[in-house]
Amino acid sequence: MKGFLKYTLATIVGVILASIIGFFLFFGVVGSIISSTQDKTVKIKPNTVLQIKLDKQIVDRTSNNPMENFNFQSFQPEPHLGLNDILKNIEAAKTDDNIKGIYLDLTVIKTGIATIEEIRDALLDFKKSNKFIISYADYYTQASYYLSSVADKIYVNPQGIIELKGLHAELMFFKGTLKKLEIEPEIIRHGKFKSAVEPFMLEKMSDANREQYNTFMGSIWDKFLQGISEQRNISINDLTKYADNLTIRNPKSALKYHIVDGLKYKDEIISELKNLVKIEQNKKLKIISLTKYTNVPKTHKYKHLSKNKIAVIYAQGEINMGKGTDKTIGSEKLSQTIRKARLDSTIKAVVLRVNSPGGSALASEVIWREVYLTKLVKPVIASMGDVAASGGYYISCAADTIVASPNTITGSIGVFGILLNGEKFLKNKLGITVDRVKTNKYADFGSFTRPMTGAERDIIQTGVEDIYDTFLTHVADGRNMTKDAVDEIGQGRVWSGVNAKKNGLIDVFGGLNKAIEIAAEKANLEKYRIVSLPKQVDPFSQIMKQLKGDIELSILKNKLGSDYKYYDKLQKLTKIEGFQARLPFDIDIY
Repeated sequence: MKGFLKYTLATIVGVILASIIGFFLFFGVVGSIISSTQDKTVKIKPNTVLQIKLDKQIVDRTSNNPMENFNFQSFQPEPHLGLNDILKNIEAAKTDDNIKGIYLDLTVIKTGIATIEEIRDALLDFKKSNKFIISYADYYTQASYYLSSVADKIYVNPQGIIELKGLHAELMFFKGTLKKLEIEPEIIRHGKFKSAVEPFMLEKMSDANREQYNTFMGSIWDKFLQGISEQRNISINDLTKYADNLTIRNPKSALKYHIVDGLKYKDEIISELKNLVKIEQNKKLKIISLTKYTNVPKTHKYKHLSKNKIAVIYAQGEINMGKGTDKTIGSEKLSQTIRKARLDSTIKAVVLRVNSPGGSALASEVIWREVYLTKLVKPVIASMGDVAASGGYYISCAADTIVASPNTITGSIGVFGILLNGEKFLKNKLGITVDRVKTNKYADFGSFTRPMTGAERDIIQTGVEDIYDTFLTHVADGRNMTKDAVDEIGQGRVWSGVNAKKNGLIDVFGGLNKAIEIAAEKANLEKYRIVSLPKQVDPFSQIMKQLKGDIELSILKNKLGSDYKYYDKLQKLTKIEGFQARLPFDIDIY
């Protein structure tokens, strides 16, 4: 017994000591990561090439949390640059004497098409410096090829792949599944184009939905063809013919039809880059990544720090009530941020950067109110990213000027609600029956276990109509249009930026930099500095707050791979509450 207690005590002490050592080791690693991110000064040598790889998901704003994309399986950080820093780096490289050119390494590209458009515009501006841009990839998707088309030379691996086949959309419909399960969807909507509910009520696309898809996809494809045609000097008719006939089937055909300039291996690209920067072949090529170049000291636009500020307020992700997260928009946090910017006398203008498919109609209304009040006292410019639709458009429509990419997905001015009646499913499939007691007639309104009554449906329909009317009114007032005119282009219909400019939903083509220029002009500012809001929490606090969730999320992402996005969507669907003003689909263009 004495020996047992001795060994038990030794084991407990060992576990405690191991835990303490592990604790200090872990925080030592965390501390070193934070320290490395804070040691930001990077020196750059002459004759350096800036390498642009876009193989990480690009968000609008770089996170200051070193653990944001930490891989807990490899125990290595995987830093992601935001679009804001990518654009700053390209602009800085244009006048940096140490940077001789850009090497686009585009085998993998993970971002939306409007973001690609902004980066492409920045690269076109970079070319005014007469510095070179070389592009190389083992595999070009249509999106990555569109971006690479700005390059002076485009190369592909001799055994690589290049896609040029046009765009397509595939939608899944669940009416048959719900019928088999005997679950009845109860749908209330305003807008014949509000197609978020169609998968639950139809077996194929409605004519209206097919029409909107053809319109905005055709617009995006036309912009692709136009951009490639201008840079590659190939007619749009020829490009269309190549896509229709699947002419570009391999690298040799791509070379034959001037889609690329050469078939080369990676070592041959390195050799060409050495020739361009005029160094000997036996010397090491000096290459700096976008991430490292962010930490190179930049020349400031003005010699002295201006007290006048333009606030860039980032609104990214789905719109919900509450505080939100770094990846979602919370009505409480964002409205408070806009309010503070309005009351800050040193902030002379606001740029609201919106990248959102929408979400809660009520949360959108809360945010809209603060945008509207701010517009009354200082210029507010909305800058739309990949998506600013439904609730994303709702919070943008009060701005003085709306700036968007030709490929931005916007509009979707409509409202819907959906309930599921699982009474027959429970009874016939699971053998479950439900009885109820209630104190008032509508106490169980919205229950999954019974169908809605006609009166209840009328109540929800009235709520949808009221919200839609409010939405129309806000857009009409913000865009100086009649409600009838907004309704004509509303009805839940989705538009591309090109379409939206024609019908008056946006004002100007451009990206974040263009929006900032307009804000400075409207505020009569010659000298100003940019402040990014909401303020990011210090790295250590963020790590402590989300450590457990990040570990679980990292493992889950690693296990599910590219299928993680479906899991993420299902998780978000389970949290939907109230009336929704949200885009009915996600758009990934490859």
